[in-house]
Amino acid sequence: MDLENMLSRRTVSLKPSGIRKFFNVANEMEGVIALGVGEPDFKTPYSVRQAGIENLQQGKTSYSANAGLIDLRRAICDYLQRKFLLEYDKNTEVVVTVGGSEAIDLAIRAFVNPGDEVLIPEPSFVCYAPIVTLTSGVPVTIETREEDHFRLTPEQLEAAITPRTKMLILPYPNNPTGAVMRREHLEAIAEVLRRHDIVVLSDEIYAELTYNGHHTSIASLPGMKERTIVVNGFSKTFAMTGWRLGYAAGPAAAIKQMTKIHQYAIMCAPTTSQYAAIEALDHCEENICQMREEYDRRRRFVVDAFNKMGLHTFEPEGAFYVFPCIKNTGMGSEEFCEKLLYGKKVAVVPGNAFGDSGEGYIRVSYSYSVQHLTAALKRIREFLSELPGYHL
Repeated sequence: MDLENMLSRRTVSLKPSGIRKFFNVANEMEGVIALGVGEPDFKTPYSVRQAGIENLQQGKTSYSANAGLIDLRRAICDYLQRKFLLEYDKNTEVVVTVGGSEAIDLAIRAFVNPGDEVLIPEPSFVCYAPIVTLTSGVPVTIETREEDHFRLTPEQLEAAITPRTKMLILPYPNNPTGAVMRREHLEAIAEVLRRHDIVVLSDEIYAELTYNGHHTSIASLPGMKERTIVVNGFSKTFAMTGWRLGYAAGPAAAIKQMTKIHQYAIMCAPTTSQYAAIEALDHCEENICQMREEYDRRRRFVVDAFNKMGLHTFEPEGAFYVFPCIKNTGMGSEEFCEKLLYGKKVAVVPGNAFGDSGEGYIRVSYSYSVQHLTAALKRIREFLSELPGYHL
């Protein structure tokens, strides 16, 4: 049997994640300092871990409802109203998923027909375009620019819309740039979306990690809730990456179809994680604040360090990444990352892993301890000092 020729051509044509490429190489080398993966170095809050343990001990290990435990959906709705002024019905407008990534997948599959165009601002997280492709949709990338603070502008959005446009993915706060869109920026985007009747997938997984102000959800703007799917989760906010839990909130008609796909593909999210997540939402505000303050300290430290090395670094206002420009080294993104990895054993991610517009940049995560960051930055500085013609 020629299995290679029997595989889906659409699947085979997808490129592997550029993030995982360098992460996998780094895992096989001794003494590597990794700054590549966006995973909090904090432990899941104690009370959340304890809630998971207690529910296991009580034998609460059966399936939940497909959409998730009703108590968790209640907690999600309370949280969204309290934090972002979003009102959702726990019975019909929320589905609990296996991480935010599944919520993204469900939303795209629920809306996109073959040939539908999905607008994706880049640089951005790596999963959007492949999922659109797998649904036979057409990913249409919009290159955001540093001079616009890596925000999507209404002019760019208007220029990208065609009669086939179905959806806009709005990935803010942004991975990899750390860019955010404040209320005034979202209002300008919303005006275009309402006029053209376009659906929004608003990926707000980093909503709580917004600095110098508070996060605004586009779903909270007039006329936007009925056309927006809000995706969020527990991995970043509560340091719960391994618990694999996320959710989507949106109009009942959309959530009904997303839940149906989830029902056939997954059945339900892990029950233990769901019980733990109720504790996180109801009682861990102080933990969120502590982690955000520490990320902010690291953010300022890392931005300052790269600028002092001569690598101009856009100041991120959200998430936990910086996006230094490495064009003045004369190297492309992948060449820079490979030489840094093999020469100084520091793993970062090439900017073009997040779209062609990321070429000339690298993504560095500061979701690591200051000690870890300091050691890595020292090696990067040594790497730069050894480059012919580069002046620190």
